[in-house]
Amino acid sequence: MSCGCKTSGDSAHSCGTKSANGCENVNTCGNSYKLSVFDWLSNISNPTPNRCDFVEVRFKNDRKSFYKNVNNIPLHIGSVVTVESSPGHDVGVVSLTGELVKIQMKKKKFSEELSLKIYRLANQKDIEVWQEARKKEDNVKIEARKIAHRLNLEMKVTDVEYQGDASKITFYYTADNRIDFRQLIKDYAAAFRTKIDMKQIGFRQEAAKVGGIGSCGRELCCSTWLTDFRSVNTNVARYQQLSINPQKLAGQCGKLKCCLNYELDSYLDALSDFPSSSTTLETEKGRAFCIKIDVFKKKMWFAYVENSIAWYDFDIDLIKKLISKNKRGEKTLPLEDLKQPETAFQSIDLIQENNVDRFERKNKGSHKNKNQNNRPNSQGQRKNRPEKPDRAENTAANSGNQPRQQRPPQVGQLEKVEAVPDAEKKPHNKKNFKKKYPPKKDKNA
Repeated sequence: MSCGCKTSGDSAHSCGTKSANGCENVNTCGNSYKLSVFDWLSNISNPTPNRCDFVEVRFKNDRKSFYKNVNNIPLHIGSVVTVESSPGHDVGVVSLTGELVKIQMKKKKFSEELSLKIYRLANQKDIEVWQEARKKEDNVKIEARKIAHRLNLEMKVTDVEYQGDASKITFYYTADNRIDFRQLIKDYAAAFRTKIDMKQIGFRQEAAKVGGIGSCGRELCCSTWLTDFRSVNTNVARYQQLSINPQKLAGQCGKLKCCLNYELDSYLDALSDFPSSSTTLETEKGRAFCIKIDVFKKKMWFAYVENSIAWYDFDIDLIKKLISKNKRGEKTLPLEDLKQPETAFQSIDLIQENNVDRFERKNKGSHKNKNQNNRPNSQGQRKNRPEKPDRAENTAANSGNQPRQQRPPQVGQLEKVEAVPDAEKKPHNKKNFKKKYPPKKDKNA
């Protein structure tokens, strides 16, 4: 079983305190996969004599900070350390050491003057107090939500974190408006008997703390590697020719997905060569407007204003020539002369693209046509076959008698049969019967 506190690709590094089943501190480290950093300089010796005295320490979920190793304690990734806090001390796990710490501090604009120091490697007593405090967090979160609901506060307690020495509780909450905490903090202090710290976070930070699986099937970017949250608006979706559907564009946090920004630069570079999507063409048959753009195929679809069912696709080079021709006051040829239209009723297929029953309808139609083609008595086959004479006429011609002029009984009606009286029945002739069937003679007689 691998250690739950591992934060890099080095399997030799762990929490420090192990048992027969692996790491004892798996439950106390929180979700240790969040915002992990791979130290690719761990096996490379530092050519400069200057040694970095700072290390990165991870606490519960995505909370991290930088601390100064003033006592020159030999630390590696996964070491459980006791660090300075206000008040008391806190317990965390070292997540990064070496030269990469300087790069991270510069990236996050962390001031060395505000850094706190590392006291020591965590002893057994520190770890036991830390574990006992972490076990209370779920019950404290439920009770905190009940107290906030009783005070009719429009807020949501997202996460609760105990300090390593159990001297302080930090409540992370989300709210749309400003919250009055005067009575809430008094109730929390009376219920939990410790120092209370309230921190408001955004909805994206809430998703980063809670974690989850995105629509792509992978863990959320905000809880694994994404450290900053850039603004995302609907123009990003429009540049990528995506439908403005909030259910598809929203992430776990209810906001627009952060991954919409990933490919935006590629689309903007490709769209720089395109004419405006509001371009109209003056043709001899009428005015045509742009309906669709394919960014990477570099094509634009046009249709007439009067007839928008037939779409015609053109390369952007040809569109630019047609636009320049319109600017000179000349009308272009009709679209059908420039390009053959796409498949008929393509616009109807695009409208029904999001219909759930579109596959079933196609299968039903094909199955129905298949049955009609395979049916032996179809109308087309009846025309090719020679007509057969009526069965009643054949019997009449062979027997020389006239066919009976009687209608067949209708469905649901019984045919009337006249009863013959016993007096009119012919008597049984025994002589004719004996002549026809003589009795067998016994050979032994």
